[in-house]
Amino acid sequence: MRNLVIGCGYLGQRVATAWRSRGDDVHALTRSDDRARAFAQRGYSPIIGDVLQPETLKALPTADTVLYAVGFDRTAAATKRAVYVDGLNNVLNELAGRCGKLIYISSTSVYGQDSGEFVDESSPAEPNEENGRICLDAETLVREFAASTRPSSTIILRLAGIYGPARLIARAEQLRSGQQLSGNPQAWLNLIHVEDGVQAVLAAGACRLSGATYLVCDDRPLHRADFYSAVAERVGAPVPSFYPLADNSAEKSRFNKRCVNRRLRDELLVNLRYPTISEGLASLPELSR
Repeated sequence: MRNLVIGCGYLGQRVATAWRSRGDDVHALTRSDDRARAFAQRGYSPIIGDVLQPETLKALPTADTVLYAVGFDRTAAATKRAVYVDGLNNVLNELAGRCGKLIYISSTSVYGQDSGEFVDESSPAEPNEENGRICLDAETLVREFAASTRPSSTIILRLAGIYGPARLIARAEQLRSGQQLSGNPQAWLNLIHVEDGVQAVLAAGACRLSGATYLVCDDRPLHRADFYSAVAERVGAPVPSFYPLADNSAEKSRFNKRCVNRRLRDELLVNLRYPTISEGLASLPELSR
């Protein structure tokens, strides 16, 4: 199998390693010479290119499976819409007719529900913030690509907030120092451990269905206050406190929904290693007293 990773970062690099460990031929796109050398040392075939520069994408190989997991680099000059929509469009134009299965990493931000509702794949995706609209526009491109070029399979994975090794170090230090936190402490959070995100991608790669969309989250949404209290307990920090919210604060209803992973479990047969934050935080060595 020849696999291509576009966006070989926190999630993508772990998927690349999993594919390589089972003997697949793995190619990975990067803008950086240093990262290209690091990829080569890991056994990936690096390709120097930028999704925003179509002329650099000519070297992308024909692939049995393509993972598109490009994140937003806040240090770069490009806007999020340019990276997520225009960059994706450039890649799809280059891969037309040369891609077997496409797995696209989207986000639960496409759901605009804000009153603590449960949402699943049948819930309306009507984002009320620009980040969600960008992700939904990118999903539209993926579906149009599937309709026009007919790859063997196209799957969209809507991931909840990814956490895992080295992702919570800054938050742990903030809690240890007793700094107040922003956001609504009673808003619901939806999370997924990065290793379970990898399992979802691998399962999508093996799935015979096409055109499917899956929510990728753990089993138990929790309130923001409960999440940070759990992190604080792990690192021996004081009970977290939050900045007071004004009665009319938009923060009261932002990101306030509860995602359901039933379809992920029933159709992709993903058996989560970290079904709740309790198991997930316990797996992180940096969160210790």
